This record gives sequence, structure tokens and C-alpha cells, in this order.
Amino acid sequence: MHTPLVNYFNKVATINEREEALVRELFTSQSYKRKAFVLQEGEICKTFTFVVSGCLRLYKIDNKGNYHILSFASENWLVVDILSFREQTPAILTIDALEATEVLQITNENLQRLYREAPIFNYIIRELLEKHHAFLQYRLLDTMYANAQERYASFVRQYPHLLNRISHAQIAYYLGITPEFLSKIRSSN
Repeated sequence: MHTPLVNYFNKVATINEREEALVRELFTSQSYKRKAFVLQEGEICKTFTFVVSGCLRLYKIDNKGNYHILSFASENWLVVDILSFREQTPAILTIDALEATEVLQITNENLQRLYREAPIFNYIIRELLEKHHAFLQYRLLDTMYANAQERYASFVRQYPHLLNRISHAQIAYYLGITPEFLSKIRSSN
């Protein structure tokens, strides 16, 4: 189960057998059924999560009940409410499973141990967080400046593997439009 995570880390920097053994020790496996919560708003985010298979979504529900999806996390992607995880404060985001999902998770305490015992992970995790930050910056700019058709085109480029796995409503919420408007965009393409 840990092989995809080890391979993921090795794409950033090669880890040795001792470091790999530490990864296998400190990351625990967890299964989530469709619609199960990994994290609910208001809880403390206790784990950094790597998706082995399946798909999670990271989102916020506003006071009118509207969904605002920040990102989807499918195979080989990390997901975390970083503010809650880092500061151990109540989460402002929710993470749930859009389909049956297998993950590997590490607690904050074990992540600190990983940093101490295998310093290469200071570099690896920083690189991965920078990649994630760049993705979120691109997403923010896309949301601010691109029209709905351009945002849909960006979604298709970024998540082609999810087009047939998640509902059109979820895609619409991610794009910040109604499902009906998404249908119009799709029919015009």
C-alpha cells in the first residue's frame, strides 16, 4: 500500500531503505467509503493525507448552503487543511470522499519525527507544499480573472482523469457556476 507514496517521494528526491522503512512505519493506511468525512469543519486536522486510490474533495459551505470546492485530490495527491494541521486549530474546510478512497496519513507528531530522523523529508515536503501552493495560486487567479468557459477548459486540462468520475454538479461547484450553466458550456464545446 505504501509503494505509491514511496514512488511519489522518489520523484522529488531519492530516499534510501531506512527512510523508506520510516515512511512505511509512520504513514498509516485508512479507507473511506463514498461520502465519508476525512475532516469536518470545526474539527482539528490531525493528519496530512496522501491519496492512494479514489478521490477526495476539499471544500467550504457558505452560510447560504452553497458549496465552494477548493480542490479535488485523486491518486498521488496530498490533501490537508494546512492552517488547522499546522496550528492545531479548528478546521475551516471539510474533506470528504467522492468515491471509495484509500489513503495514507501521517500525524503532525509523526511528521515532525520524520523531519528529525530523515532530514531529506524537510526538502521533499517543502517541494510538495510549494507545488500545492503554486496550484492554489493558479486556481485563485483562474477564479478571479477567467470566465466560466476558460475555467472549465482549465479544469479539463488539470483533471482530465476526473471528468467521468465525479458529478457535473461537483465540477460546477468547483468552477463557481451552477450545474445548469455548466451544461450550457459543455453543449457549446
